[in-house]
Amino acid sequence: MLFIDFSSSFNTIIPQHLTEKLSLLGLNPSLCNWILDFLTGRPQSVRIRNSFSSTTTLSTGAPQGCVLSPLLFTLLTHDCAAMHSSNHIVKFADDTTVVGLISKNNESAYRRCNN
Repeated sequence: MLFIDFSSSFNTIIPQHLTEKLSLLGLNPSLCNWILDFLTGRPQSVRIRNSFSSTTTLSTGAPQGCVLSPLLFTLLTHDCAAMHSSNHIVKFADDTTVVGLISKNNESAYRRCNN
């Protein structure tokens, strides 16, 4: 088993790439446009106690804590597939597990993944 955790995965979503993939999956164009609008031009500020930072506008990433973010990341990466028939990929949000069988004590592919 190989466990993969994508660092800052929700922050790396590029809305235009996501909506292109969603269109290829057959999602309604209106829904794709809504998702694009939802993910682009989002104002963000930081609050520490009673102090607020200045507002900045984000046009990449999906909001942390939003129930849609894990689903959107999963749809974005849906086409990441196992390259060998004896391997399987299990995904949940930004966590991915590659399950495979090492045959004939040949661990070379596994070792390449860990380097």
